[in-house]
Amino acid sequence: GIVLVAINPYEQLPIYEQDVIYAYSGQNVGDMDPHIFAVAEEAYKQMARDEKNQSIIVSGESGAGKTVSAKYAMRFFATVGGSASDTNIEGKVLASNPIMEAIGNAKTTRNDNSSRFGKYIQIGFDKRYHIIGANMRTYLLEKSRVVFQAEDERNYHIFYQLCASAGLPEFKDLGLSECT
Repeated sequence: GIVLVAINPYEQLPIYEQDVIYAYSGQNVGDMDPHIFAVAEEAYKQMARDEKNQSIIVSGESGAGKTVSAKYAMRFFATVGGSASDTNIEGKVLASNPIMEAIGNAKTTRNDNSSRFGKYIQIGFDKRYHIIGANMRTYLLEKSRVVFQAEDERNYHIFYQLCASAGLPEFKDLGLSECT
C-alpha cells in the first residue's frame, strides 16, 4: 500500500484548508504531492470502485500528530462524501476525545499531553458513499503507567485531577478521601 511520512510542524499551516481538499479530490495518488488527503482520496476511490472496506493506519511516536492526521482524513471523507455540512461527522466522532484524554493522557518526556490510547475509528458509508455514521474504539496501551512513571514523566492526568479535587464536598458523598 501507500506509505506517507508526515511531520508534525506544531503550528497551523494552510495545507489542510477546504481548497486543498478539493485539489486532491478525484486525483490519482501519484499526480499530486504526498499528503494525507492523497492517501484518503485513494482509500475513498478504491472503496467506491471495488466496493470493499479500506483501512488507513496512522502510526508514529508520541507527539507525531496521529490524532490530527486522523481528523484531517475524516474531514476529507466528510467533504468529498458531501456530508461535511450536514452531519459534522468529524466533530461527532471526536466529541468524546476530551473526556478520554483526561483519563488516558499523560505527560511524557516528549509530549505534555500524550495520548496513551490506541484508537480504531470505523466510518460507515451509504450506497452513494456519503458518511452515515462512525464508531470509535479506544484501547489503553500503557497500563504500566498506573504504577510506574519514568523520571520527568507523570501518571495519567486524571490521577492529578482527582487528587486536586479530593477536598471537594462531592467527594465525601462518593466515599473518596483526600490523596496523600
